[in-house]
Amino acid sequence: MTRLVVLDGYTLNPGDNPWTELTALGELVVHERTAAADVVARSLGAEILLTNKTPLDARTLEQLPGLRGVCVLATGVNVVDVARATTLHIPICNVPAYSTQSTAQHTIALLLELTNRVGAHDRAVHEGGWVRSRDFSFTLAPLIELQGLTLGVVGFGSIGRAVAEIARALGMLVVAAGEPRPADPAFLRRMPLDELFRTADVVTLHCPLTEQTRGLVNAARLSTMRPSALLINAARGPLVDEAALADALGRGALAGAALDVLSQEPPSADNPLLTAPRCVITPHHAWATLAARRRAMQVSAQNVRSILDGAPQNQVNRP
Repeated sequence: MTRLVVLDGYTLNPGDNPWTELTALGELVVHERTAAADVVARSLGAEILLTNKTPLDARTLEQLPGLRGVCVLATGVNVVDVARATTLHIPICNVPAYSTQSTAQHTIALLLELTNRVGAHDRAVHEGGWVRSRDFSFTLAPLIELQGLTLGVVGFGSIGRAVAEIARALGMLVVAAGEPRPADPAFLRRMPLDELFRTADVVTLHCPLTEQTRGLVNAARLSTMRPSALLINAARGPLVDEAALADALGRGALAGAALDVLSQEPPSADNPLLTAPRCVITPHHAWATLAARRRAMQVSAQNVRSILDGAPQNQVNRP
């Protein structure tokens, strides 16, 4: 019987998203989490490996001669040495677009937290702030209306476009980095990346992590942003130079930032953004609605089946 091994299944299925479809495809072994030292031992004998964030580097792949394919339980495949897998003729399949709506929704939630501070006001009310107020209404800081402001999207793929469409419904103008493309919606205006950082009221990141985009938001680009501007990152943590962002927030050079991702996850206690002012952080869960996780499970099962049938789907390393 085909042996399928899941190296880190807990985030996809913490108990509400059964592995039923995968169980039907072979002998399924699910590990909730796998330490680096245990990856090879747990992977030996597997024909299909499934991983979310457990790294599979070149050395690991080279020690698994019976491996027929790797299925990443997400869209990003930077946890796998794709180049080495290709030379070893191991197909790598991912799950594209499963979290588009969930991530777009969360991005807008982060934006609204920065502009309306719902969480902060809720905490203030529960701590007695409204009870003690002399007026019927109070605010902790000025609230921001989005109507007429410019949203700059870096990475206008499926998620970036979904965010843009919601922003349009809120009355925002939308620009995106890069050259115009035939599929661009009529409402979109394109501009160079550096011009976008200089002019947008809100910059939101939705691009993949590559060697070209690593550190894309650095001290130089942050220095060109308006002091009233906001930064949102629901893509990948290493897109942002965190020390530079913390410094900009600390100096008041930026009005606020909201991030669902950090360079190290979980973060170290000394990450400068954990103590930076006007910085909202959520624990990399924009993707994690039950609806999105069920789609990821369904497509992952289809990916496994396609590898076993000899015609991999959603393969990112086709020769």
